Amino acid sequence: MEDWKSTYRLLTHCKHFFHRRLSPNFHNSKPFCTSGSRYHCSQPSELVKPYIGNYQQEFQTFKHLQVSLGTNPWNRCRNQYRCFASQATIIQRRPDFSTISSEDLSYFKNILGERGVVQDEETLDAVNTDWMRKYKGTSKLMLQPRTAEEVSQILKYCNSRCLAVVPQGGNTGLVGGSVPAFDEVIVSTSHMNKIISFDKVSGILVCEAGCILENLIAFLDNQGFVMPLDLGAKGSCQIGGNVSTNAGGLRLLRYGSLHGSVLGLEVVLANGTVLDMLGTLRKDNTGYDLKHLFIGSEGSLGIVTKVSIFTPPKLSSVNVCFLACKDYASCLKLLLEAKRKLGEILSAFEFLDHGAMDLVLKHLEGVRNPFPSSMHNFYVLIETTGSSESYDREKLDAFLLHSMENDLISDGVVAQDITQASSCWHIREGIPEALMKAGGVYKYDLSIPVEKVYDLVEEMGVRLGASAKVVAYGHLGDGNLHLNISTPQYDDKILSQIEPFVYEWTSKHKGSISAEHGLGLMKANKIHYTKSPETVQLMANIKKLLDPNGILNPYKVLPPSLFTKN
Repeated sequence: MEDWKSTYRLLTHCKHFFHRRLSPNFHNSKPFCTSGSRYHCSQPSELVKPYIGNYQQEFQTFKHLQVSLGTNPWNRCRNQYRCFASQATIIQRRPDFSTISSEDLSYFKNILGERGVVQDEETLDAVNTDWMRKYKGTSKLMLQPRTAEEVSQILKYCNSRCLAVVPQGGNTGLVGGSVPAFDEVIVSTSHMNKIISFDKVSGILVCEAGCILENLIAFLDNQGFVMPLDLGAKGSCQIGGNVSTNAGGLRLLRYGSLHGSVLGLEVVLANGTVLDMLGTLRKDNTGYDLKHLFIGSEGSLGIVTKVSIFTPPKLSSVNVCFLACKDYASCLKLLLEAKRKLGEILSAFEFLDHGAMDLVLKHLEGVRNPFPSSMHNFYVLIETTGSSESYDREKLDAFLLHSMENDLISDGVVAQDITQASSCWHIREGIPEALMKAGGVYKYDLSIPVEKVYDLVEEMGVRLGASAKVVAYGHLGDGNLHLNISTPQYDDKILSQIEPFVYEWTSKHKGSISAEHGLGLMKANKIHYTKSPETVQLMANIKKLLDPNGILNPYKVLPPSLFTKN
């Protein structure tokens, strides 16, 4: 008990370990938005700034390989083939797709005006490239509609001309789903950014698809509510893209997925039909609930233009603690104890391993080790959110005491103020930035039975040996592993050791090859590792029914071979 008391004094008197969060999303802002909560400081408020750009500047790019195969017929049309991520993703441009003409430009300018038709090379270069700089298209045109009617006119015309289209929101995806593979027309929702209505009694928000997630968080905070969704890229990502990819994030443990939070959608189909499913009812059992087709479809079935979403009330009591564990088994036992003893106030349970912490400490400025005397094998970040500060803290204290007495925790700190809380979250949310600063990184977003999560990490480490560093972190509360292989530079030999092994292992253990990032271009041909042939064929049939010409986000989500025209 004396050991616990001395350690608990450390848990509650640890302010000198933390520095304020350094991400530009948090500089000079009142309020801080850290996973699941919105904290307030005395400094003046200003609009948040996206910090995805920081990642882009540090990232070493993949080479977009030219196909050169001697006398092979491919050589006669090399620009019609693209190779992404070395040998992992090779696709051919569909020959039935048209190319942009002067008549097309005139039509688009007539309905959108000059400002809504973007042909500037510098702007196009940015929107053609995903934020990891792994995928890059060659589109010569971006359209910026402001209403669903304008989106309808665009798609109706593109469908008649067989012009392929890529819907794009904040372009923060990780699987190449939001950028062209070739010269598809980019339809940006950025100018569709109005909040339409908010009902304080029901907590239902209705907004346009281009609203930036963090701006919605700020709006709801002022109303006394919270978004049921929180992501590290919240300063750039848009709610339409979040819905289209069924983004998971840091609050899923508490509030569930967007399939449960989204009440209604307005979607424009490939032929220009505006599908009004923008309901605000919690209960509506009349026929098929079609909105679920579009949640997670990555813009391949229609373009989301409006969203109706249920938002819970903001709770006043928030606690954050950062804990060290000796092994993964202790992390699992800690998760079980957290569910039992924290119950309804548990809002986040995140984990990272030694390799992730090491990278953050090496590559992110201003980050300090919460436990400066030593490094530990595993770290867990726990957040609780409730309505009674004394009750919540009593539950948290009892949980920590029990966990320490049962040797589940090696060390830990409890944040005493906003600066410390945001510093805790900065360690967890800063891992992607640290990985990209370290060099090349192969990223895999997997859903695995929670007891098996770290088995894959260990097997991958043995498989790769000294050739790469295997780093793991993720949402342990819902079995979502972010597996990262960090290398000084990209290497086809390393990639061949990773794939298809990582997909085969995940399939063997009844997991999913995409937990929350989607399939995009990266995993379109890998869907069979998770879904049966019959299921994939049914998905293809639905795609052909809603988009018979296949113009919406082609080459993504499903294997392109399913849509080859004879």
